[in-house]
Amino acid sequence: MYQPFKTHFPWLVPTFVVTNIILFGVAMYINDCPKNSAKCLGADHLGRFAFQPLKENPLLGPSGATLQLMGALEVKKVVENHQAWRLFSCTWLHAGVFHVLANMLSLLFVGIRLEQEFGFVRIGLLYGISGIGGSLLSALFVRTTISVGASGALFGLLGGMLSELLTNWTIYANKLAALLTLVLIIAINLAVGILPHVDNFAHIGGFITGFLLGFVFLVRPQYAWVRQRNSAPGFFGSSSKPKYKMYQHVLLGVSLVILIAGFATGLVLLMRGVDGNDHCPWCHYLRCIPTSFWKCKEEQVYCESNTVGNQLNLKCLTNGKSDVFTLDGTNNTTANLEQLCSQLCS
Repeated sequence: MYQPFKTHFPWLVPTFVVTNIILFGVAMYINDCPKNSAKCLGADHLGRFAFQPLKENPLLGPSGATLQLMGALEVKKVVENHQAWRLFSCTWLHAGVFHVLANMLSLLFVGIRLEQEFGFVRIGLLYGISGIGGSLLSALFVRTTISVGASGALFGLLGGMLSELLTNWTIYANKLAALLTLVLIIAINLAVGILPHVDNFAHIGGFITGFLLGFVFLVRPQYAWVRQRNSAPGFFGSSSKPKYKMYQHVLLGVSLVILIAGFATGLVLLMRGVDGNDHCPWCHYLRCIPTSFWKCKEEQVYCESNTVGNQLNLKCLTNGKSDVFTLDGTNNTTANLEQLCSQLCS
């Protein structure tokens, strides 16, 4: 059977999946909930792998302090401590079991087909750069909470699929059906992003980055050129068929310019501490739309603390609850105190 395009064995995407799952396990090991909380979920059976209380993390996962320690995206650390690596590291962390399972199943569903068609180099670059693009846009608009997850990179793959369909339009048989199906999938996933606690800016940033990268990495040669190359000399006459259409060259060049300019501008704005919400007062609705069922505004919690020896007396000023915690030197950090305060006020 004649196959105009080479197929590749998909090994990188499954490796990404395994890596993400392992890192989630490492996060749970480091978290060690029973050491810092008496209300851990599954402590009797899971030991130090027990989950944080549902009120603190309904996704069944570690604490925010643990995610911060492992490289979650936090604007303050990126800007003030020059930890730009968090733009990449956060894409390998997940907030909970539900979070990592949903993302990894989606990655397998979307990524394996793309890797089979385009190979591990192109898809690896598309995935990684899209993840950074999603983190960059998120950092410009999500200023007060941490962000983790591979969703930006996943949306980059979806964006790449859309641009791949457009730039290779002439080789598809059921063009309209393929386009409508893909647009519907993308629209549904973006719509989910308006729910609270979902970082839709990472989705949008990853999608835009992947869409532009698709014109760069996922361009296919024209059928006529492939057939001529694989046929006997003179079979198609003396005229040489072009490998790519002119519009493919144009889209590639324009996309590269936009990508380079966008990343450069975004990084400069981020490092200067620019808050995107100050210049786009309606953009917060892209992340969450308030309804009668949920609120979008993050509630700030405040605690009053007093330390006597290794005993920490903590009182939540929001609900009046108080508790005593034992400090052993390893958990006496600002991040851990914030975690205890959040737990007490929940």
